[in-house]
Amino acid sequence: MIARVFLVLVLGFASFAGPAAALESFGKSQLTVETAGGGKFRFTVEVAQTPAQQAQGLMFREKMAPEAGMLFTYDQPQFATFWMKNTLIPLDMLFIGADGRIVNIHERATPHSLDGIRSAGPILGVLEINGGLSARLGIRPGDRVVHPLFGTAK
Repeated sequence: MIARVFLVLVLGFASFAGPAAALESFGKSQLTVETAGGGKFRFTVEVAQTPAQQAQGLMFREKMAPEAGMLFTYDQPQFATFWMKNTLIPLDMLFIGADGRIVNIHERATPHSLDGIRSAGPILGVLEINGGLSARLGIRPGDRVVHPLFGTAK
């Protein structure tokens, strides 16, 4: 009984203390996007695997390094919908199929928007990078993402 009361108090304090009190931590990984034009762009990504990590994503971040991103992973191919609630920076969302090919890209998602951003087909992962970066680098649907999740790592 004492442990239960303590847990309720701790959880109550965490929710009262604001978003920083309960932020998830993420493991990191490397991935490369290979474009049809011959470009190879390497990113250091935080990996969102658990439901809690995926729910938080890049919320509350004020900035992100140009070569950084977040990779959301799924156990099996599925349609996915994202939103930008509590996300402070514009993002490009690259929806990636099980074969490692980019299915579709949503560029410059609007911070704080509650509009759903949907994959155009079943995907195994979503890569979020700084808004406008995919256009600047020439990344397009059909380009290849090299990462162990997709069985494309060299």
